[in-house]
Formats: sequence, C-alpha cells, structure tokens
Amino acid sequence: MPTDQALKLAQEADLDLVEVAPTARPPVCKLMDYGKFKYENAQKAREARRNQTNVVIKEMKLRPKIDAHDYETKKGHVVRFLKAGDKVKITIMFRGREQHRPELGFRLLQRLAGDVDELGFVESNPKQDGRNMVMVLGPHKKKAEAKADHAVVQAEKEAARAATKAERDAERDAAHAAGPVAKKKERGRSENLDPEIEA
Repeated sequence: MPTDQALKLAQEADLDLVEVAPTARPPVCKLMDYGKFKYENAQKAREARRNQTNVVIKEMKLRPKIDAHDYETKKGHVVRFLKAGDKVKITIMFRGREQHRPELGFRLLQRLAGDVDELGFVESNPKQDGRNMVMVLGPHKKKAEAKADHAVVQAEKEAARAATKAERDAERDAAHAAGPVAKKKERGRSENLDPEIEA
C-alpha cells in the first residue's frame, strides 16, 4: 500500500502509522496507538529488569602459608557465599620468595575446592596472575533458589522462636498465678515451725 494511503487510513481511524519491520521488503507498518505501544514496551522492560538476577562475585584472599584456624574461617565465608548463590573469586597472594613456589597456592586452591564441592564447583581453574593466583567457584544453586531456601529456613526459625516464647510465657503466667498462694503457705509453715515463736 502506498504510504499516503496508509497515512490517510491512520487519520480516519484516529491511530498512528508505525513502522514495525523497517528492514523487510516492503517495510511492514501497523496502525496502532503509539503512546499505548510505548507504555506497554516500557512495562515489559521494567518487568524483565525486576525478574533478572544480578550475579555477584565475592572475593576471598588467602596466603600460601595460611594458619589452619584462619583457613577454616575463610572456608566458612566461602561456604556462606556459595549457600547464598554467589560466585566466589579466591585469590592467593604471593610475597617475596613465595612467588617461586606456585604449587603451594595451587594445592591450597585444590584443597578449598575439594572442601566445598557439595556447595559449588570450579568455574575457572587456578591461573597465575602476576603475584596472585586466582580461581573462581560457582554455586550449584541459583540465586533465586538460594533465596527461597533461606526464606524457608528463616520461617522455620521464626516459628520455633514463637513456640519457645509461648512456652516461656505460659510457664511465667502459671508461676505468677501460683506465686502468692505458695508464698503464704511457706510463710505459714515457717511461723509454726519457728521455736522462738512457740516459746
């Protein structure tokens, strides 16, 4: 259809003539309310942005001659990050003569990967990067799954806390209810048994 005819049709229908496929031969156009079309596209884009998950890379730095306790602490952080669905970049920092012993860093990274293999996998193998050696661990669970699991665990903890609080409140109320009567009985017994009062 010639462009002027299409424009006339659009004016008669009180709509806009919108080119939807400019690369096609001939170009494809539609009669539509352009303002409404723009609004719907913006809504779709906003919804897509809301549903997309941002991949966060956490970083953990270690030394080749790390102490056993420090290693356990750092491993605990890595476990927490992987449980939350985040990737973890492990960096081994070499200083001085340590640079001539890269196998120490490689063994340490392999050990860490083995210790957390039920939560994550080696996404990028250990690589020497100047004075550092870097490895990236990826989580088995996606971020959304990790969030859902965390929400379930939090709800269970909250329910357990509420049950414990209700038990304590019931015990306290029972103690308050029986409290004054029990105290009077105690006082009565002590008055009767006191030898000075009898004498």
